[in-house]
Amino acid sequence: MAKQDFYETLGVSRSASPDEIKRAFRKLAMQYHPDRNAGDKNAEQKFKDIN
Repeated sequence: MAKQDFYETLGVSRSASPDEIKRAFRKLAMQYHPDRNAGDKNAEQKFKDIN
């Protein structure tokens, strides 16, 4: 199993501030949340990856 690049998953640069990382996480978590995407397995997996 390859290591996961968390910066790439969140779509931020490695020099991103903690606030930028938090903002990116919250945006993606809302976008791929299972309650908003009922039955979508791809969104569910993306949500797990983000977390």
